[in-house]
Parts: sequence; structure tokens; C-alpha cells
Amino acid sequence: MLKIETAVLAQSMKEYTPPTPALAQIALAGRSNVGKSSLINCLCQKKALARVGSEPGKTRLINFFSVNGAFYLVDLPGYGYAKASKEEKARWGRMMEGYFSESDALKGVLHLLDIRHEPTADDIQMNRYLRERQIPYFVIATKADKISRGARLKNLAPICRAMQVQPWQVLVFSAEKGEGRESILDAAESLL
Repeated sequence: MLKIETAVLAQSMKEYTPPTPALAQIALAGRSNVGKSSLINCLCQKKALARVGSEPGKTRLINFFSVNGAFYLVDLPGYGYAKASKEEKARWGRMMEGYFSESDALKGVLHLLDIRHEPTADDIQMNRYLRERQIPYFVIATKADKISRGARLKNLAPICRAMQVQPWQVLVFSAEKGEGRESILDAAESLL
């Protein structure tokens, strides 16, 4: 299993340019308020490494977290935030398209979905984009502590259908309890 010894916010940018130093990258993609920052904090075991907002739509830059000085966890802006203006949503779309098109160091994506909700059209579009571009990815079902263990299989069914994966391929995660952390670190290691 991948061991994280050090993690720091290395760079934030509005438009993608290769960060210095040039390291392998694992991106985190998902809707606003799906728990990308909480996942980064849990994986790195640092409570305030990535800023966790009380309101969705706070991540407006591409944030690069240097892990062990060996690779970057890349926190992408969340998509699907309803209160953002059309211009802001278009800017975020261009920012993400620029990132995926320009990053030669991208090794894969952790695609986060909230286990409590069926995937949205934006989630499905992101998944289709990753498959069409042949970008390796793992589906992470976040906020598992918010539902009972018995409800998980029922809630995973629409995620599996929409993301075209089997239930055992979905990594169930709870930032609150740290559940799924080791599986996600194994997934990250396999991408690297």
C-alpha cells in the first residue's frame, strides 16, 4: 500500500501549465460538494491540507498537492454547482478541458460520486469523457457514513449502471471514519 509521509499544497492555477517540478499526477474529479477536499485530507492524514468549504463551489482553481515529493494529487474544481453563473461554469469547463488536454503527466483519475444520490448528467458526462479519452479511473462512492450498511448495495446499483462498472469495482469511502482509505491508496499506487 502507498504510504504518504509528506503532503503540501504546491501550486494553484486558473489555467493549466505544467507544474514545477514535473511529477506524475492523479486528479480528483466530481461534483461540487462531493468530498474531494475531505478525501485529500483523509488520504494525507492532514485535517486542513485541502480547504473544506461549508458551501459547494469553493474550489475555483486547479490545486496541486505534492505527495512525498513524488507525485501530485490534483484537486479539480467541482462541476454541476447550480448557483454559479453560466460564465463561471463555462470558465470551469474550459479550465478542466485544458487540464485534461494538456497534462502529459496525468496517470489517472479518482472520480468521486456521492453514494446517497444517483449520478447526474454531469457525472455521466465526466465518466464518458474519461472512457473516450482512455484515461484510467476509479469510481469512489463518498459519504458512506451518511447511509446504513444495508442501504449501500441499493445505492450502489444506479452508480454502477451509470458508470458502467461492477459493484466490487466501486471504492466506498467515508472521510468521517476513514473507511476505504487503504483501498484508495492501493488504487492510487496502481495508477502510478
